[in-house]
Amino acid sequence: MNVAEQERPHFSHPAEEIFARILDYYGVEWEYEPRTFPLEWDDEGNVTVAFAPDFYLPQQDLYVELTTLRPQLIRHKNRKMRRMSELYPEVKIKLLKRQDLRNMMVKFGLDQEAGLLVGGEAQAWRE
Repeated sequence: MNVAEQERPHFSHPAEEIFARILDYYGVEWEYEPRTFPLEWDDEGNVTVAFAPDFYLPQQDLYVELTTLRPQLIRHKNRKMRRMSELYPEVKIKLLKRQDLRNMMVKFGLDQEAGLLVGGEAQAWRE
């Protein structure tokens, strides 16, 4: 995405905004939640569980899912990732966990933002 050409999407979490800024800085093309993958269906064929990865990087043909959940709460997301690989083995997807995001932020000089990803809350972001 070229921010000059398009309006920025409304991100679900501040970590997504920071990740987008890092991608923009390095000129990596990205799309925000461009596709939803059905994962489970009821007896009538209606989708009951779906998964929309946070980012798609077209040049790498890679989906990226970010999570700031505590490790104990990641089970649900890991289950969706496993189901994705079972149903869509051709789709490349990477899960970046809270520590991965923190490390990336520090590496790119975003120490203040990295400091906000803390603690024991499930969506650990402090104002």
